[in-house]
Amino acid sequence: MVKEIRKIGNSKGVILDAAILDAMKVDVGDQVEVTIHSSGSITLSPISSVISEDQAVYCAEQIIKDNDELFRRLS
Repeated sequence: MVKEIRKIGNSKGVILDAAILDAMKVDVGDQVEVTIHSSGSITLSPISSVISEDQAVYCAEQIIKDNDELFRRLS
């Protein structure tokens, strides 16, 4: 697949098709690790969170609820 470098605001970039983003399992706002190799090639690797923020909040609330008495005694 050949892509063209385009001017985007004051920068330059490459537009990735939705099919590429789907294959990478990333979407707008997700973070990717950019690796520049000595040959000049670039690798984009998705950075995935282990759990979402909502899941983390839910787990923390459950831990606090399940161990309420223990936390009260420790404080």
